[in-house]
Amino acid sequence: MASTSKSTEDLSRSLLILYATETGTAQDAADQIARQCRRILYGCRVMSMDTYALEELTNEELVIFVVSTTGSGTEPRSMTPLWNMLLNSSLPSDLFSEDPLLEFAVFALGDSSYEKFCWPGKLLSRRMEDLGARQICERGEGDEQHQLGIDGALQSWMEKLIATLLQLNPLPAGTSIIPNEKIPPPRISLQKTTPGEATTSDTRVDPLSQDDSYFLATLTKNERITAADWYQHVRHLEFDFDEDISYRPGDIAVIHPEASPADVETFLTRMGWGNFADDTFVIQHTLTDQSLPDHLPTISTLRTLFTRYLDLNAVPRRNFFQYLRYFNDDELEREKLDDFISLEGADELYEYCYRVRRTVLEVLEEFRNVHIPKEYVFDVFPFLRPRQFSISSSVQRHERQIHLCVAIVKYRTKLKIPRRGTCTSYLAVLQPGVQLRVGIRQGLLRLPEGQDRPLICVGPGTGIAPMRSLIEERISNKSSENTLYFGCRSSSKDQHYSTEWAQFVERDKLTYRTAFSRDGPEGTPRIYVQDLIREDSERIWDLLDSRDAWVYISGSSNKMPTAVKEALAYAVETNGNRSHAEAKEYVEEMIRSNRLFEECWS
Repeated sequence: MASTSKSTEDLSRSLLILYATETGTAQDAADQIARQCRRILYGCRVMSMDTYALEELTNEELVIFVVSTTGSGTEPRSMTPLWNMLLNSSLPSDLFSEDPLLEFAVFALGDSSYEKFCWPGKLLSRRMEDLGARQICERGEGDEQHQLGIDGALQSWMEKLIATLLQLNPLPAGTSIIPNEKIPPPRISLQKTTPGEATTSDTRVDPLSQDDSYFLATLTKNERITAADWYQHVRHLEFDFDEDISYRPGDIAVIHPEASPADVETFLTRMGWGNFADDTFVIQHTLTDQSLPDHLPTISTLRTLFTRYLDLNAVPRRNFFQYLRYFNDDELEREKLDDFISLEGADELYEYCYRVRRTVLEVLEEFRNVHIPKEYVFDVFPFLRPRQFSISSSVQRHERQIHLCVAIVKYRTKLKIPRRGTCTSYLAVLQPGVQLRVGIRQGLLRLPEGQDRPLICVGPGTGIAPMRSLIEERISNKSSENTLYFGCRSSSKDQHYSTEWAQFVERDKLTYRTAFSRDGPEGTPRIYVQDLIREDSERIWDLLDSRDAWVYISGSSNKMPTAVKEALAYAVETNGNRSHAEAKEYVEEMIRSNRLFEECWS
């Protein structure tokens, strides 16, 4: 980049990037946006919304919001404090229009298989404008259903954003945009420790032990609960804690997985790092507008980083191939990488990587001439994110315990080796007696205050996990007004916790309705949970209307949640003497008034 006598730091303009995410995708997008803005001399502060001092927002001049979507159009938990503040009815309509005027842009992330696609981002855009802020760029909407994931929209949106920023604030004379071909600086430096540092600094201390939301647990049970000959592998896990723990029905357990030692060793050998993989390094965060994994120690080894903090088995994002291009000196491989990162090569990249779910490790096995400087490990490789699982137990029934119901992810593509979920593969082989730290995070569900209010729980498949937590809590509190709709393929193969439900039914604590979609005679219509709700429409209407029942839906986000809500509306329409539109509005009002909760995933 050409420049005048002033340094880049003197010329830099500032913006704030606030992200909110549950899975880390929005954080990755925020990093990419910051990297692009740096090309036009913008210095960025990149922060999670829950770490930002909300009272400072009126002092900002330029903010980019990167917001993912959870549940059925719900904001991520880290966004909730900001959103609640913005919804305060006492805020003036010119809050952000007075000096300084707040200008903003929004990139929303979602999944178009959900009804309320990118809903938190859409609501945020509207509310910011209601409060006097000026949106400078059309909202971007990344769709996980796109063949390139959110990158399908992010790249083009960043180009629009950069053009807008240049129009609003042109580059100073004598400067130019830093080209994409120029290798950006790494976000960290690695300094080898001295013998004294390695001795006095205890690198064995788990950073999770310093986090009050994590607790040391011992795995006491890890058993398969689907039939051994069944295609789907679901496991029940139990963790015991030495100390008292507290959680509510619907809360989340957070697990930090580890990569297999064999995969890590293969990778370190491939990169030529095997001889110093266990040397200790001091990690210094030098590029602070680029994030690092949570709970990262200040002293570590390459082996530890690729075991606990960087994901070798992730399907890489488009940005990964850009970095492979930077660090490749083979002409043929560079040509192929140029094709992948070009807009014209999107289909080719999809066929090579995303369609078959090719992993980072597998890509590096094919591009043999990539030589990545170790200082770039956090720029090149995706973070190994913690995984969240709905707790499937009540602490009132299982003191000092957490139970999980986990589907082990394994599927085939055109590649020879089956695809496996990183965290579920890690959990599947854990042996009883092993200790690990488990985090507890507040979930999206909550119970009504009164025990007499009926509950209608709909949890097919592993959606049963939070339903089990809710029902156990209710029965522990002497409530018998509980209905569970459970669906699976086979009554004998994958009916999770069937013995427990039968015991509750015998004690008149539960009404249990089941739909086994593959157990009927061949050629007969398949029965699903929504069909049972339609069959029970008279009873459902009585529970909703006369008893003010609450409804919970959990499971896959494909067609099930929508079909269940349509079945509820059918009950309202046919038994409540309402029109079709009025019945649909009744269900929508249940959602708005927190009588209907959804916890669904794609």
